[in-house]
Amino acid sequence: MTGQTELLNEGGPVTSGSSALDYILGGGYAANRVHLLEGAPGSGKTTLGLQFLLEGRHKGERCLYITLSESKDELLHVAETHGWDLDGIEIFELVPPELSLDTDREQSIVYASDLELGETVQLVMDEVERVAPGRIAFDSLSEIRLLSQGPLRFRRQVLALKHYFAQHNCTVLFLDDLTQMETDLSLHSLAHGVIRLEHKAQTYGAERRRLRVFKMRGRAFRGGFHDFNIEKGGLRIFPRLVAASHPDDGHDNAVAKSGIAELDELVGGGLDHGTTNLVIGPSGSGKSTLVLQFIKAAAARGEKSLVVSFDETERVFQRRARGLGVDVDKLREDGLLTLRQVDPAEMSPGELAAYVREEVGSGGASIVVLDSLSGYQHAMPEEQFMLLQMHELVTFLNQQGVLTFLVLAQSGMVGQMQSPVDLTYLSDAVLLLRFFEADGELRRALSMLKKRTGGHESAIRELTIDGDGIRVGKRLEGFRGIMTGTPVYQGDSQLLERKSDADA
Repeated sequence: MTGQTELLNEGGPVTSGSSALDYILGGGYAANRVHLLEGAPGSGKTTLGLQFLLEGRHKGERCLYITLSESKDELLHVAETHGWDLDGIEIFELVPPELSLDTDREQSIVYASDLELGETVQLVMDEVERVAPGRIAFDSLSEIRLLSQGPLRFRRQVLALKHYFAQHNCTVLFLDDLTQMETDLSLHSLAHGVIRLEHKAQTYGAERRRLRVFKMRGRAFRGGFHDFNIEKGGLRIFPRLVAASHPDDGHDNAVAKSGIAELDELVGGGLDHGTTNLVIGPSGSGKSTLVLQFIKAAAARGEKSLVVSFDETERVFQRRARGLGVDVDKLREDGLLTLRQVDPAEMSPGELAAYVREEVGSGGASIVVLDSLSGYQHAMPEEQFMLLQMHELVTFLNQQGVLTFLVLAQSGMVGQMQSPVDLTYLSDAVLLLRFFEADGELRRALSMLKKRTGGHESAIRELTIDGDGIRVGKRLEGFRGIMTGTPVYQGDSQLLERKSDADA
């Protein structure tokens, strides 16, 4: 117990009430220090402050919420929406007299508008003396700033509160709503740690929320922006995925076969776990169906797969799967397939990365399919640095020994194709699909452009999707320019025999 007390006195970590935030902060807030939690109104400061106090109550600590901007009833309502009970947490409320017409209200109500700044601060100190809390949430500094009527007096009052709280061994969260921005960043220099919450409305879709740790003295925190949602039960934070924090644990990179001999020959015997495989081609060329064949073969081996679908609904996916003889419901019941239909206008990149990470870690998925990145990108035109986010995600999956498929649709159906984003440098293998015309019919061609982990065929083979599922033919030798989308017939070539409509 003595060692723990010494650790706290030295600014050791104090849990925040969110395991994800503790991870970002390198353990939590610093004990007996003042922290600044800033953000525009509605960004989640009050919720995060209450989580901090509820965690303290759970650990048997005395907790105090000092509010100059919200009433006690409002705080209780916020807590009720999250399913929280604030019993055991002291609430000290300062409200102007026009908000209360009841002269018999509780003695803890003090009318702040009748008080000078010094008297207000003194009342706060008296309440701290009475409660002797270990954790304090002070909401908000904006009211102190208004009473100060000047930056110099405001800084002196905040500094006085900081020293007072330190003398009483209090871990404090100062909440600031940024309604009056200070250009000198005086609060940042006074606080031991600074966290800013942001929420931004998109042109289309749900608003994005994120937080950033500006500083945390003496602590190696995780910088950058971290997405979060406000849900029932508090803030759900998604720490930014850093692949370097999850090094390769020496997974056995087994070879995954497709179950089709010709296809396995084309890709050099199979695709390796721990690699990223880009399946690229025009819409309708069979990209998703080709990937589904690998999922079918994996299920037969007892391997689990995760499919994140941005473009098609579950009903369409199940119908297409039935064409390959895949019973999606049965695979789900057996725990061999997890299908998640995602609306990218509603899900942030951080939430997506957290979901995939959870399914790989606790879910045990060894194959991950993102289908398709085109829909993900188009639905999120304002998201920047998509390539960097995708780089961290696929690197993490590779280090976990996962076989990753990235499906990317190119613009155009025939002729020259263009990709909305270049992901070839992220990919260990690239499978290219194209349409070509032969005997008055539109057919599909398949080729492998690269494979970093071994050899592969340089041939172009025909791909057919019919009542028998996927079939891969022999190499196309009588055509030139198939991959350009404008093939030229130069001689005999053995094409796959088409089934008649009656046979199909």
